[in-house]
Amino acid sequence: MPILHTLRRWLLLLPLAFLAGCNTVLLNPSGDIANQQGRLIVVSTVLMLIIIIPVIALTVFFAWRYRASNKEAIYKPNWDHSTQLELAIWAAPLLIIIALGAITWISTHTLDPYRPLSRIDAQRPVTADIKPLTVEVVALDWKWLFIYPEQGFATVNELAAPVDRPITFKITASSVMNSFFIPALAGQIYAMPGMETKLHAVINAPGEFDGFSANYSGAGFSGMRFKFHGLSNADFDQWVRKVKSSPEGELSRERYQKLEVPSEREPAKHFASVSPDLYGAILNRCVDRSKMCMSQMMAIDADGGLGKPGAYNVATAKPWQPDDINSPKRAYGKYVTAMCTTEE
Repeated sequence: MPILHTLRRWLLLLPLAFLAGCNTVLLNPSGDIANQQGRLIVVSTVLMLIIIIPVIALTVFFAWRYRASNKEAIYKPNWDHSTQLELAIWAAPLLIIIALGAITWISTHTLDPYRPLSRIDAQRPVTADIKPLTVEVVALDWKWLFIYPEQGFATVNELAAPVDRPITFKITASSVMNSFFIPALAGQIYAMPGMETKLHAVINAPGEFDGFSANYSGAGFSGMRFKFHGLSNADFDQWVRKVKSSPEGELSRERYQKLEVPSEREPAKHFASVSPDLYGAILNRCVDRSKMCMSQMMAIDADGGLGKPGAYNVATAKPWQPDDINSPKRAYGKYVTAMCTTEE
């Protein structure tokens, strides 16, 4: 029997051994935005535990105190109301909900991913002379493409940024929805084809951090990972020089079409230069030059549209009528005179 007791004790400790392998980066991140989000999780959890712990403790206490075998417990079968108890039961959760609501409202605005950063960390604001680093992110099947428009190059499955410099991410996808997530930097942001989402963040400590897709996107999803390097200014400049000297050459529209073919577990790759209009073409779904860009389609739609419905809309916006001597000059601004295809 002592052996069974010892074995049972060790089995109870086994879950603690599993917890030792957990990565607590969400609660101990290296970026200011992720740090604020982690603190929000802790504060919210503590506020909820103010209710949860007493409820569980009182449940156990009442079950033990008023058990059938305890003949000393007071028995009042006709008791049905206590104003003081009702106030305590309803007031405490109400105050917790009000506090959680206020914290959520403030945090939703303060940590809005579309909102440019106002501080580097809790002690340092973003001054006017600090220019954010812009990175254009494209989620491919199943790899990540990062375009540095100011530096004029692109990388695959490798991202780097200087420490304490704000970063502006512009995020889109090539085919299906993904989620751009670097736990040490900030919360996840969805990447969707034909749309652009944004994230403003900053890394406050040098190091190598994991990034991945947090949204299932198909067979190669599990290998859709990359490394994010937080570098000093000197090391970032050195990394830029290394990428720009890559033998891969330019990432043109034609090379991008080969790159976006689905593949799994791609190693990091550098392109010394990138076509300046590539990201815009990806976002507007017109990397293939024979296709019309979404921005062009929207401009045409805004001007009345194409085809018979569009022609009707344009023509009937101000119906054409023959001019006569009393007609005001150019009274009828728009009407359809011809229709053509993009090749013409």
